[in-house]
Formats: sequence, structure tokens, C-alpha cells
Amino acid sequence: MNFNRYMKNLWYLAVGGMLLLSACQRAPAFNILGSYFPAWLFCLFVGILLTVPARVILRKYKLGQVLNPPLLMYPCLIALFTFILWLIFFRA
Repeated sequence: MNFNRYMKNLWYLAVGGMLLLSACQRAPAFNILGSYFPAWLFCLFVGILLTVPARVILRKYKLGQVLNPPLLMYPCLIALFTFILWLIFFRA
């Protein structure tokens, strides 16, 4: 009797999982020299590159001293640029 209940619960779990995952789409990717790289990796790389001029601008106007600690500020700036790029290019 317990085995039938177990199988019934397992069947409900499998069907529920299929219904939840049926709307998932394939993640955007770029083909670079035959290798596929995820789009978020591209956005992260560009976000890192955009943080360098932002740092220069912040230091030029002496805002780098106000925005402390830099160990926390620059990763947050990278994340900000990464998320903005993702929303601009891959918003569905």
C-alpha cells in the first residue's frame, strides 16, 4: 500500500516538474571560434571593461574617496554595468 502511494507521489512530482520546466527557453549564447559562450559571460566581460573608465572618472572628480570601501564598490559597479547590459541586449 505504501509503495503505491510512493509511486503516485513520484508521478505527481514528475508531471509537475515537466509542467514547470516546459516554459524554459534556451539561454542566449555566442559562437566564438566554434565555442559557444553564454551571453551573461559577454555582459560580465563588458561590465568589467566599463568599470575601468568609471573608476577613472570617479578619481578625476575625487568621488573615489567618498565611495568607500572600494573592495565593495567596484564589484557592485561591475554588477550594475552587467545587469544594465543584459537588460539592454537580452530583454525578452
